[in-house]
Amino acid sequence: MPERDYFAWADAAFDRRAIFDKPEALRGIRVVELSTLILGPATADYLGEFGAEVIKVELPGTGDTMRSVSPEAYYWRNLCLGFSPENHNQFHITLDVPPPEGSALFKQLVARADVLVENVRPGTMDAWRLGYRHLSEVNPRLIYLAASGFGQWGPFSVGRASYDILAQAASGMAYIGGFPGRPPLKVGIYLGDFFGATMNAIAILTALHHRNRTGKGQYIEYSQAEGLIRTLDWTWLFQHLTGQERERTGNRDVAVAPSDIFRCKDGFVAIAAATDAEFAGLCKAMGRPGLAMDKRFATLEARLVPGHNEALCVLIGRWTAAKTKKAMDAAGTRFGFAAAPVMDAKDHHGDPHLRA
Repeated sequence: MPERDYFAWADAAFDRRAIFDKPEALRGIRVVELSTLILGPATADYLGEFGAEVIKVELPGTGDTMRSVSPEAYYWRNLCLGFSPENHNQFHITLDVPPPEGSALFKQLVARADVLVENVRPGTMDAWRLGYRHLSEVNPRLIYLAASGFGQWGPFSVGRASYDILAQAASGMAYIGGFPGRPPLKVGIYLGDFFGATMNAIAILTALHHRNRTGKGQYIEYSQAEGLIRTLDWTWLFQHLTGQERERTGNRDVAVAPSDIFRCKDGFVAIAAATDAEFAGLCKAMGRPGLAMDKRFATLEARLVPGHNEALCVLIGRWTAAKTKKAMDAAGTRFGFAAAPVMDAKDHHGDPHLRA
């Protein structure tokens, strides 16, 4: 087999000018979306990015609530900042669904669709006679995804609004967020929404594969809170085995030391060293190679001992305080420990790596 020049191959494979000439994985798949805010719209939006045709149905009046929910009430062409990122790659229509005429039109639309995504309150679609049991009669191949904060059944699902902060609270994610001795802290982004949308998209792709094999559609129920519980990994096993709760640790990792965010001359830098080799490299960069032999820090287990980790982070913080973010980033590469600057949106706009 003749050798191929990697860079020539990469240039051809990632040529931005040819991006729209490449085949789309979901071309020919039609998705109907009846949802608001982020969880449902982002689900359909991800499918649209893979080539699916997405038809977004909005109710008369306000339409998608996200149109008027905006940080600092900043509007652009009558849209809030949060609407466009989760609602591109879509055709938008307005349809008064509950009345018989609108319901009939909605059924006609779904009859020609492959997927329906909805995140209205549990029980609403059945009350409108547009639930899965109704729509599967007009389209047995339909993949119907119902996304909500707490699922379609059970005490928490009844009469309760669905917001990301509720999912973070009920899942236990907020409990382990924040710093020791301080109140619970939610993640700064709508993680329950975006992680949920990702899981929804995976579920729909799986259902499409199943339909290709069997010819049958199916009903998919997604609970935002239960999805976030999956991300907490060993938290529940730890509580079951020890009877103890996983407590808040701030920016520090419970299994890696050092691992924290440190102040620099011009901002902040994240540093981590899980292996002894990485830690030895960090010590050399600090000009203190002897720290790698200090009994308090010689092994990962020793560095994780309460008091040892804190003492080590104090030493690292004193060192980074006199350095720039760029210098710390370069030191990590040179000496073999993990380091990255804490970046903001302005940094991203001009970042050469993200623009490459």
